Amino acid sequence: MGSHTKTRSELSIDGVQVALTNLEKVLWPKTSIKKYDFLKFLTVVAPHMLPFLRDRLLTVIRFPNGVLHESFYQKNCPDYAPEFVKTVQREGIDYIVCSNLPALFWLGNQAAIEYHIPFQTIKSNDPSEIVLDLDPPSQNEFSLAVEAALILKEVFDSLKLLSFIKTSGNKGLQIYLPLDGSFSYAQTRVFTSFIATFLETKYPKSFTTERLKKNRNNRLYIDFLQHGEGKTIIAPYSLRGNENALMATPLHWSEVNESLRPTDFPMEEGIRRISNGILPFENFFEAKQKQPFDMVLKKLTSSE
Repeated sequence: MGSHTKTRSELSIDGVQVALTNLEKVLWPKTSIKKYDFLKFLTVVAPHMLPFLRDRLLTVIRFPNGVLHESFYQKNCPDYAPEFVKTVQREGIDYIVCSNLPALFWLGNQAAIEYHIPFQTIKSNDPSEIVLDLDPPSQNEFSLAVEAALILKEVFDSLKLLSFIKTSGNKGLQIYLPLDGSFSYAQTRVFTSFIATFLETKYPKSFTTERLKKNRNNRLYIDFLQHGEGKTIIAPYSLRGNENALMATPLHWSEVNESLRPTDFPMEEGIRRISNGILPFENFFEAKQKQPFDMVLKKLTSSE
């Protein structure tokens, strides 16, 4: 719970009383971001972030005393959570399902900074999207992620696939292909494996599917295995527990170029983008019904 618990107030959100504590606690010392600032950020991103959290088993990373101190993953809902925080049990774990602002604010007050979600909702065992994680060795090789993303954009455009892209909030980029929920993980694995193998084969000096870091030789890792049942990905608009409070930021494809840097999107820039109506994922859920993934899958399986 952290070391300071003296200050306490309550805020009414959608008719629910949410307790707030230690609002002056500094969570990001380098940028002097306090818990109050973080909760203000959550109010701005909530309309755009909550659709991705809704009906998903949530894993958070909490930083009770700020990002320079100990953190921990939390899957199981703590027994002191209020009744308005809804849960779903899976494999003996009471997962929080964060579908509304009161639950998000309660989590924020717990210094839950990172929000990681699976690819399927609680209503299905099948993925709602494909996500390709482009993971360079470090921020210094971020240009490799940009290169890979632009190559893949050409491939997806040629296949008539609708694609979206965001920063990871750390050192990479993540490409999303929305799905209508009618495809299994086994089917999406055919596609992700094909894409990863294509990149690795055509550009062997730049990209690899090698799991061991020591064998990657400074190449970008195409983590196609990350897309699978039981795996999670950082949610769009979530902040990260790094020193600069970087946001996992949805981008327009036109922003993905050689001038792009992973450090371009700290919390304040995220607020500015949303306030100015820069919402690259605005049509993400509409695209699910328009995605011609079935046709692409048929081509891949018929050529095996």
